[in-house]
Amino acid sequence: MLFRKVLGTLNEAQRRWLVGREALRGGRGGIQRMVETSGLSKPTILKGIRELRGKGKLAAEEGRVRKPGGGRKPVEEHDPEITRLLEQVMEESTVGDPMSPLKWNSKSTYQIQEYLATQGHPVSEDTIQRRLRDMDYSLQANRKDKEGESHADRDRQFRYISETAKRFLRAREPVISVDTKKKERVGNFKNSGRKWRKKGGAPKVNIHDFPSLAEGTAIPYGTYDVRRNEGMVNVGMTHDTAEFAVESIRRWWRRFGIRHYPEARRLFICADSGGSNAARNRAWKYYLQQFSDETGLEIVVGHYPPGTSKWNKIEHRMFSFISMNWKGEPLVSFETVVNMICATKTKQGLRIKALLDHSVYETGVKISDEQMKELNLQPHRQNPEWNYSLLPRNGRSTHS
Repeated sequence: MLFRKVLGTLNEAQRRWLVGREALRGGRGGIQRMVETSGLSKPTILKGIRELRGKGKLAAEEGRVRKPGGGRKPVEEHDPEITRLLEQVMEESTVGDPMSPLKWNSKSTYQIQEYLATQGHPVSEDTIQRRLRDMDYSLQANRKDKEGESHADRDRQFRYISETAKRFLRAREPVISVDTKKKERVGNFKNSGRKWRKKGGAPKVNIHDFPSLAEGTAIPYGTYDVRRNEGMVNVGMTHDTAEFAVESIRRWWRRFGIRHYPEARRLFICADSGGSNAARNRAWKYYLQQFSDETGLEIVVGHYPPGTSKWNKIEHRMFSFISMNWKGEPLVSFETVVNMICATKTKQGLRIKALLDHSVYETGVKISDEQMKELNLQPHRQNPEWNYSLLPRNGRSTHS
């Protein structure tokens, strides 16, 4: 922005005078607009206005301008706990498009300020806004909801999942977020997005994306470890079925879960309400029961309400970064898909492993009423259609 570039050429006093003058020119609301435009705090702009009006002593008259690095230090330098608490409160009420690196929050800065004060960290709203911008949050206007009306128990279910996850994490029991990422046609096809390349270096791809030209379809099913900020993606080659979904979780447990949580007796799974891990999918529960019997783990499941998949942590903590990493890169082979997933990393330390699943998963598998009666299924009192536990039927922990 040109105005900020101009400010960068001025010293501290000159900046506040220029911004103060523009705030006065802007009339009603001018100060707030200049806070957003210039990045200067409201008290600094008010000081500049006072000096321009002759009610404050100009720095030039004092014969000095504060040296670079002078002045009060940012609050996070002497109180680093502020950032951790702010990340915590934002994480619990953040929404947004999973494919966007920007996020926004349903709490006002006043509510956040009140919460931080109750935790013994009084800070100004200006400081909160500055820190949120540093954390890639932004102010967003209202937007239409294409998902339709919200379920009556939506907010209560969100709180239940959040409270259950916190309880598991305090007990050092694993909490995972699972889902199937968008299927990808494998072959020399155009992949949306752009990458930095030398001029004329863009790869040439097929004009048409006919299925007959494809090597196959990649079906990435992800398992994201909430505590460790780690994930595993099982890349299927046939169908996205409940058996495939549970097998993906089983592979995560055998390769990573049992190693990181050797004393675990329970596993909390956060899943959407549709797809291969749907709340009403009998096969999903049937194969989870088999997994519980094999491992001796109590499997606790919490489903997000219909139409709220963007709240599932795997969407904005893992899948969005995979999509950004391979944008503009043709997924010419299954090996490319696996390698691109494994190469995905973030500043926050996200690590992902990917495996290719050559197994054939059949569609149309029916689970009978008799088979369902054999499950050791225990619905929870809170929204039992979305929250339930599957206990091992042998009563022993084998950790196979």
